[in-house]
Amino acid sequence: MDSVQLNNVGINNSQRVNNSYNIQQVNRNQSSAVTNPAAARTEAKEYRPASYSSAVTVRTHLATKDEKKKYKELMEELVEPKYKRKLEYALKSGKLLKDNSNDKSTVLDNLHKIITEDRDPGLNKNTILEECLDILANPYVITQTCEDIPKEYQKSVIGLITNLDTNPQKILETKWELDNMHTGTCPAASIEFDLATKHTAEFFRLVEGLTSPKHEVTKKIKLDSLSENTLDAVWLLNKFKTPWQKEGFDNATILLKPDENAIIRARIQNQHRDKGERSIIDVLMQSTFMQLGSQQTYNSLVDKRAPNDWTQDDGGLIEFEKTFVESVIEDKNTTSVIYQNVDEQGRLSGYTKDFKTIKKELLATLKAGHNINIGYTWPDPYNQNRLAGHEITIVSYKVKPNGEGVFICQDSDDDKAEPIEMSEKDLLPKIHHAGIPEEIAAKDFEYEESWKITLDEYNKNKKAN
Repeated sequence: MDSVQLNNVGINNSQRVNNSYNIQQVNRNQSSAVTNPAAARTEAKEYRPASYSSAVTVRTHLATKDEKKKYKELMEELVEPKYKRKLEYALKSGKLLKDNSNDKSTVLDNLHKIITEDRDPGLNKNTILEECLDILANPYVITQTCEDIPKEYQKSVIGLITNLDTNPQKILETKWELDNMHTGTCPAASIEFDLATKHTAEFFRLVEGLTSPKHEVTKKIKLDSLSENTLDAVWLLNKFKTPWQKEGFDNATILLKPDENAIIRARIQNQHRDKGERSIIDVLMQSTFMQLGSQQTYNSLVDKRAPNDWTQDDGGLIEFEKTFVESVIEDKNTTSVIYQNVDEQGRLSGYTKDFKTIKKELLATLKAGHNINIGYTWPDPYNQNRLAGHEITIVSYKVKPNGEGVFICQDSDDDKAEPIEMSEKDLLPKIHHAGIPEEIAAKDFEYEESWKITLDEYNKNKKAN
């Protein structure tokens, strides 16, 4: 029997892949998303974004002996001058001492844990630390571009995928799938970016836990972040097969963990990450979010999840699942407002709101200090013009001197480690759904929580069949 020991592996070739999400509209017609092949990722100059609004107090100076000790030890751990400068930047920008985490630990606390406590035996603590500093300096380095499997390890990985099937045709098919993978983690990558920029300390608390030997982290959330009704929130957690425990009447402690195969890909990236591919952090974070949204059925080796009551697709997360993950990870009541009507053939048939109202809701969300994870669509000429889609994050908005409105966005599949600009006249008609706070969603119309819409449609379809 072949064994798979991927503590030390090598990769020299890079297989570029794409990510997409699945469209799910109010009437629950689903359309798989397809993206065009991505061009080679180019090296971008370090982008230092403007400070993000946050409820946390910004500190730029080490105040205690403990903080000074941890900072000194981190600095001593770093060899390359550029990473020493990135650590200095993290301090001077106020990011290093942020404590907006679930347990009030700071970014500094968690980076220090990474270098002083045990990591997974196949992961190097210094590599993880450098990836953390890359993200602190420029969160736009977060990507969904998947890593390839080195030839010398393909036999072992194929054995895992096929359960050691010896059928030559099955082996060839699996190898082809590995070499031509199109990933479906764009919603997870968008949530990863949002967490890194808006809840920075919590992001690195998750990094510390996921790279530890246990590959897990617990998170306390408010049940009303999932639903106004406590029993409905409990139903959702159980329906998503989320490991959790109730804490009093209003809170729950969630166990967050990547799928068991994610560590294989993370170990590959530990020493042989090719330019433009996902980092160790990207692999583990995106797997964890995919697990949470797919009822614990995600498999990192093939980038597939199991179909369920909500979708018969085996690809990325649908809109309802993405909203559940976003609400849990950010511990806020997020609702997915659907702006496009899609017909039975998966084609655009109209809009639920006018573009002026859509823009007003997006700008109100940005003004409140939130990023906005959106799914946008386009007619796919290779699939009878059925809608294809992709998930990105809106981070800000500006008006050009000529009066043109522009949304500033993060796209984890554009091969650019920097923000992009999308004109409002082009983007607004393409937005299928947007994750915005409940209090903003409720201003313009009487809405129903998206999970209730999904459940109603599921029950109707079940009765019809």
